[in-house]
Amino acid sequence: MARRDRHRQLLDVAWWVVRENGTDALTLGRLAEQAGVTKPVVYDHFGTRSGLLAALYHEYDARQSALLDAALAASAPTLAEQAAVIASSHIECVLSGGREITDVTAALAGSPELERVRRECEVAFMEKCRAVLAPFAGDGTITPADLRAMLGAAEALSHAAATGEINAVQAQDVLVATIIALVDRHQAGETLDA
Repeated sequence: MARRDRHRQLLDVAWWVVRENGTDALTLGRLAEQAGVTKPVVYDHFGTRSGLLAALYHEYDARQSALLDAALAASAPTLAEQAAVIASSHIECVLSGGREITDVTAALAGSPELERVRRECEVAFMEKCRAVLAPFAGDGTITPADLRAMLGAAEALSHAAATGEINAVQAQDVLVATIIALVDRHQAGETLDA
């Protein structure tokens, strides 16, 4: 099997193991066994369990980013539309990731290396949002505090929707309102960083 095809197979099996048994059950040995390959093959692709978890999170992040890019390209260039796209893309990606992404995200918080991977992905997402939203801010500024507030709201609302505490429509509506409020406050020259 070609290296890229093998890598894809291993990721698919890893997602299955997480879905069925959680991240605690995801070891390189277990992945090799479930994929029908030897341990050296798995070690060659991921190096360590942390490398495997990082690869899973990067795949999730790439999927979220592609979803967001496609939706933004297809939407009207208005604040309401762009905010709706950011909100729905984030929430839909978390919901489609199911319990697996929640488990992988929790595992990422367990070590400095994995936390770094998660933070890098967060920064890339926030920078994308800054570029999309800045033209709608009166002063052209979306501050780091704005972006952190938006991300915190997105994560909390997505988690609440994923656990059934609220539904996806409620989560999206509140996140859209939050994003619009964060951008609109710059019309009056307000800032959280001042």
